[in-house]
Amino acid sequence: MHQIIKKAKKEKRSLLETEAKELLKEYGIPVPDFKLIKSEDEITELAKEINFPIVMKIVSHDIIHKTDAGGVKVGIKDEEEATAAYQEIISKAKKYNKNAKISGVIVYSMVPQGTEIIIGMMKDPHFGPVIMFGLGGIFVEVLKDISFRVLPIEEKDAREMITEIKGYKILKGARGNPPRDIQAIKKVLMKVSKLTTENPEINEIDLNPIFVFEKGLQVVDARMIL
Repeated sequence: MHQIIKKAKKEKRSLLETEAKELLKEYGIPVPDFKLIKSEDEITELAKEINFPIVMKIVSHDIIHKTDAGGVKVGIKDEEEATAAYQEIISKAKKYNKNAKISGVIVYSMVPQGTEIIIGMMKDPHFGPVIMFGLGGIFVEVLKDISFRVLPIEEKDAREMITEIKGYKILKGARGNPPRDIQAIKKVLMKVSKLTTENPEINEIDLNPIFVFEKGLQVVDARMIL
């Protein structure tokens, strides 16, 4: 069992966002470089190491829905704004759940806007682990334009998952927009399959959003439940 998962299981909790992203990195899945800060005193040093604008989010296994808790700030332009954002995030998190154990605040540079996709994994009572793929935003929430496969998958399965959704035309480049890196998406689907197969303790994975560019992609938010 992976050390990150072993620690979380011992503490009877799901993975923190920082832990989930560390696990993704180990499997070669691209995530933005991030820092976990535990006090506003660390912000001055952080400002020397990170490129603004930045994103700041609460990290707590007791707060799953960070936005509902006021625990997410984006577009922070400088050290002064970062300090104010840190104070506000911690304050609102404590009001949202006074008993929440707060591990800190995750900070990373804002990712350029790309085409938004979602990749997920859940355990089906009949079929076992199932992987899901679709375009993000309205496409997954309203149109339910998604594809599924039982894990583990092979390369041809990953390719079919991408091409069979209606939104594939967008990924290929529609109305003059440049095509997106479909090969990068395929690789991530395969790596999530491997991650799931090698770590059966993971019950659910939610990578949303993922921004896909002409070349490459970045997993912006990651959630894993044991």
